[in-house]
Amino acid sequence: MKILGVAGSPRRGGNSDLLLEQAMAGARAAGGETEIIVLHGLNISPCRHCDGCLEAGRCVIEDDMQWIYTRLREADRLILASPVFFMGLTAQTKTMIDRCQALWAMKYVLKQPVALNSDKERRGLFISVGGTGFSKLFQPSLATIKSFFMVLDVALVGEVAFSRIDAREAIKEHPTALQDAFEAGKGLASARGSECSWRNDRMGQRMIRDLSLRAIK
Repeated sequence: MKILGVAGSPRRGGNSDLLLEQAMAGARAAGGETEIIVLHGLNISPCRHCDGCLEAGRCVIEDDMQWIYTRLREADRLILASPVFFMGLTAQTKTMIDRCQALWAMKYVLKQPVALNSDKERRGLFISVGGTGFSKLFQPSLATIKSFFMVLDVALVGEVAFSRIDAREAIKEHPTALQDAFEAGKGLASARGSECSWRNDRMGQRMIRDLSLRAIK
């Protein structure tokens, strides 16, 4: 099973990176083959809305997105990690997502399969942190992620999200955060069909104020 992680933070080694690394470690513990794409530093131009993909079935901009498309289409499981900036995803993450208009065109205009292993059910996880304590801090980002995953034919089965986490490596001070992410990744890689063993466990109930770890409806 191929598990792809996408690191959307511009701060290397920050809180969302640490959570993603633990989730990927959990996925490996479950036997998954893992790869992480670090968006910061890659050559990814913003979408031009040129509509070239509507005819060609691929983005006409030649940059690092060309190989990222392949990774996104190959993955059996997808874990996307991004901190919240001004109530939304980072610029790096949103730029990548906007460039996936080419995959939208492939699916809805040209009626071609997005997933290269279309016989498999693909599932995904969203990881995030934010510095404030707003009750709906993650909702704008989550709406974008749900739309993005839908285009990819990836079922969004859960989220691991912490508020009031801002300073570098502050997530390490949380008593269970890294282990929570590890178990989420392990559960995602272990899940078969509609099962996701970690999503309704006792930990998810116990950490409801600080950690959102649940099925997405």
